[in-house]
Amino acid sequence: MPQPTFDPLRALAIGSQALGLTVIITLETVLDDAARPWQGVTLAAMVTAALGIALVRLYQRNKARKRWAARIEDEEQK
Repeated sequence: MPQPTFDPLRALAIGSQALGLTVIITLETVLDDAARPWQGVTLAAMVTAALGIALVRLYQRNKARKRWAARIEDEEQK
């Protein structure tokens, strides 16, 4: 099965991580030491987004495998 040239989940993962890093750096610049709790919240949001994207990718892969297995089974029965 050929890989698509543009993977929206990969783009979403890269974008969310880039945004999170930008927010963390901006918080440090603007708030100095008061930024620490907000940086932790931002990091938690980044990890949550990454796990969510990983679960969606796993779901899509498993769904594709089931479709492929069903197609192979149908071909064998013919």
